Amino acid sequence: MKKIYTLLLCLSVVTLWGQEFDYEIDGMECTTITVGKKASADGSVMTSHTDDSGRSRTNIMVEPAADHAPGEMVTLYKRKACPSGTAPMPSYCYEETGKIPQVAHTYQYLNTAYPCMNEHQLAIGESTFGGRSELKSDVGMIDCQMLCALMLQRCTTARDAIRTAGALLKEYGWIDGGECLTIADKNEVWHLEIVGPGKGKMGAVWAAQRVPDDHVGVNANASTIREINLKDKDYFMASDNVYSVAEENGWYDKKEETFRFAYAYAPDSRQHMACRRREWRVFDLLAPSLKLDPNMENYPFSVKPDSLVKLSDMVRVFQDYYEGTEYDMRKNLTVTDKEGKSVMSPLANPFMKSDELKLHKINGGWHEHGERNIAVWFTVYATILQCRADLPDEVGALCWFCLDNVASSVYVPIYANCTDLPDEYETCGRETGFSRDAAWWGFNRLGTLACQRWGDMRKYINAAWQPMQKEFFDNQAATEQQALQLLEKDRAAAIRFLTQYTNNQCKTALDKAWETGDLIWTKFDGAW
Repeated sequence: MKKIYTLLLCLSVVTLWGQEFDYEIDGMECTTITVGKKASADGSVMTSHTDDSGRSRTNIMVEPAADHAPGEMVTLYKRKACPSGTAPMPSYCYEETGKIPQVAHTYQYLNTAYPCMNEHQLAIGESTFGGRSELKSDVGMIDCQMLCALMLQRCTTARDAIRTAGALLKEYGWIDGGECLTIADKNEVWHLEIVGPGKGKMGAVWAAQRVPDDHVGVNANASTIREINLKDKDYFMASDNVYSVAEENGWYDKKEETFRFAYAYAPDSRQHMACRRREWRVFDLLAPSLKLDPNMENYPFSVKPDSLVKLSDMVRVFQDYYEGTEYDMRKNLTVTDKEGKSVMSPLANPFMKSDELKLHKINGGWHEHGERNIAVWFTVYATILQCRADLPDEVGALCWFCLDNVASSVYVPIYANCTDLPDEYETCGRETGFSRDAAWWGFNRLGTLACQRWGDMRKYINAAWQPMQKEFFDNQAATEQQALQLLEKDRAAAIRFLTQYTNNQCKTALDKAWETGDLIWTKFDGAW
């Protein structure tokens, strides 16, 4: 058994270290999809996130609410790549950037690499779009991960979060690249796009646009906010320098053209096929009647889906790798079957790295702006976040959490008001190296193995996860009804019940990940 786990560790590390560039810096790593309350099947507002990174931490923790004394300060940090050899795997280290005044009370939130949801049903997704390199400031205190935490600690609505972000960034400065944060509450969802003000300058430039209640939106590493109408305060917000910085740098002439945020501050992001193709695919899967051209430069900011979006639809989209389209990256990998027909090889892997894509002459590597699936092998974790106005916060704030590649994994329910999580989920796999003590390794090992013979192994993946995912979704109504009954009499009892339920589902999924990994390792022994 020791020999087997040593081999598995090698396989997993090779997969994760196969690319030498830094995904976070390249800015092509995450997808976020948003759903308005009239576009969802259950009336929930949804945002989401896939953290497709070579360095992000793999764990999720509950950060409790806290009261703070007058004059207390909070320390801010920024992430940076750890020096080689300081951790078992490529990881982020954190460097202090300064201190700012703390607020009197901070809310409980789920602390993922990009903090994602708080106890009052404020939820955040993320996608990097980079922007003009000359915009990045070298002064200031706040990066993207820190901003997410500050908003969740201090705010209860999307609009308040955007205003709070604007005030904090103006005073303390943005020190990150271009980012889109998709911010949802119980009633609405917004896309907030932020860039820096330029080298040596304090502050930020930003614009925010609301997704209509009956629409879905997407950000796939490209700025999507174009024209803004600041007179329409119900749908647009922006920093007070949103026009002036573009004018000062010659990126916008108000006498000659209509201002478009994406083209002023992140024009290159609109050229990346790896971004635009995902925008098309999300809309094509949810609104196929629009028959959008897969080669367009610009898609609508948001669209009305053909039918109300269910949780299962969100999972289907995030598991997509263009199967059945001409953009399926396995299309050149065929073998001849017993009848002499050309069929897709069982070794055809939809999650190939750039060197493999080059070898098979398949549309370039994703980081070279060729094709890039929605589901990818380097996803660390993913979230689908539900905010539900028809439920009290204790029950309504729900994070569906998935570890590793969504196509070979499962989303488990984690209530944002629960008080603790299984130790394995709170343990970062990058710090441990391969270990059964970190939940991520169970899912990463399974995904890594499955990619070796996807054509054969996917049926074992589907057999493990499809019934479990359906059961998780089907269980929600009865579980939440029981929680509501408890909540009427005893809030603490309701929280304990949801905490136990969350922990049980997390452990059930983890056990299945290890079990299925053992199964396919044994089933295909010698068949690599």
